[in-house]
Amino acid sequence: MTALSRDEIVARLAGAGYIADQELATAVSIMQLLKRPLLLEGEAGVGKTEVAKALGLVHATELIRLQCYEGLDQSTALYEWNYQRQLLAIQVHKASPGDPERVGIEEKIFSERYLLERPLLAAIRRKTPPVLLIDEVDRADDEFEAFLLELLSEWQVSIPELGTIRASTVPHVVLTSNGTRELSDALRRRCLYHYIDYPDVDREARIILARIPGATASLSLQIARMVENIRKEDLRKIPGVAETLDWAAALVGLDVTDLHDRPEIVLETMMCLLKTREDKMHFKPEVAERLLGKVA
Repeated sequence: MTALSRDEIVARLAGAGYIADQELATAVSIMQLLKRPLLLEGEAGVGKTEVAKALGLVHATELIRLQCYEGLDQSTALYEWNYQRQLLAIQVHKASPGDPERVGIEEKIFSERYLLERPLLAAIRRKTPPVLLIDEVDRADDEFEAFLLELLSEWQVSIPELGTIRASTVPHVVLTSNGTRELSDALRRRCLYHYIDYPDVDREARIILARIPGATASLSLQIARMVENIRKEDLRKIPGVAETLDWAAALVGLDVTDLHDRPEIVLETMMCLLKTREDKMHFKPEVAERLLGKVA
């Protein structure tokens, strides 16, 4: 993708089901050119993870995902030994004292045969560069972030029993963050950066058209305008694109072709968009009527 223009990148991502704007297309282009990780920040549900999925389709390559969480350690993200198989091998070894292969059992059980790849090790050992998605990196702690920074800088890891393993190829790396914890300056400097905001009405309508079978252009535009109005309300949790797609799928499934023709459905299907009791209490019939009145 390094030789592609922004418009060509937009087209290829659209072909993979992701409707990107020009800024994101530029970030992806530079990511490919410099072979640098791309850090995507934004509110939950705006489509950060979907960027990595679309890149996997664009490159026709494997998507390897590491879901971060508090307490994530190196072994869980990198590798583990298959202890059950190792124990079985030791038991077989003890039961066969005359076996000529009984010498060097330690070397045998700490070999590739008993190694369990986790996402980070798998990503650097693929012959074809995969897309490595490090999802919600802000949920991991500082210690893991420091380890991750070293890996992204050197593209090699050390396994005491096997030695240093260097990357066969450099994967396409996408990191996502919801901003629950401030990331280190060192990690930010290592990555390219792009903030994904909620889409404007036109782009969200195009997303609905691309992702929801049976959605018409007019209904998609109405849904996008309604969601834009809802996001301007004083809500505890603003609905993201994922919630918009759920709502659109529900409306299409209920044979809604125009929001104004069946306004009662708008209120009845709000569970697709509103995910807290406070927001549901806020969205009374008069609020729905007021916001629907702004939808052309």
